[in-house]
Amino acid sequence: MDVNAKPKAAAATALERMLQRPSREEAEAAVRTLIAWAGDDPNREGLIDTPRRVADAYREFYAGYEEDAAEILQTTFSEVGGYDDIVLVRDIPFNSHCEHHMVPFVGKAHIAYLPHDGVVGLSKLARVTDVFAKRLQTQENLTAQIIEAINEAINPRGAAVMLEAEHMCMSMRGIRKHGSSTLTHRFTGVFAEDRQEQDRFFALIRAGR
Repeated sequence: MDVNAKPKAAAATALERMLQRPSREEAEAAVRTLIAWAGDDPNREGLIDTPRRVADAYREFYAGYEEDAAEILQTTFSEVGGYDDIVLVRDIPFNSHCEHHMVPFVGKAHIAYLPHDGVVGLSKLARVTDVFAKRLQTQENLTAQIIEAINEAINPRGAAVMLEAEHMCMSMRGIRKHGSSTLTHRFTGVFAEDRQEQDRFFALIRAGR
């Protein structure tokens, strides 16, 4: 008999309880607590329905936890007339929330890949961006998650992702530098190995501006 079995089982059960999603009522109560902590009265007329609205908004802000990027990218098309050059979707708008302060960051994603076994519908790249953006995030992690999902789903010869965003945690608080933007990018396959392909990716992004 494994003498550690019971402690391990107890630890697993405790972890499950800790990760269990709170009820709607608990979520709304938490919002009322934060309103009071901010210094206002959660029972005054203008705020009485705010906890319900915030709970609804959170479901929308963080809908990505309920979605699967692999499922979105599972349908590919192989009949593309022999096309094997770069596929680029640029200026995909996104909004996310910083995992450090839960404050928004807003920007655009540029996604490219070189087909291997087929292509995906262009709208799928925008949807995958939203899957990961609608979670608590850092921009660096968001960049990595998008490109990893594309690589796993369609196995391209190479992929490239660049995000540019303004972070409200810099604009609204802290150093309060409105208008500053953060750029992140990630390359895999041919894009990682060939500097000319990287340059072509950046040139195609700039071409529409």
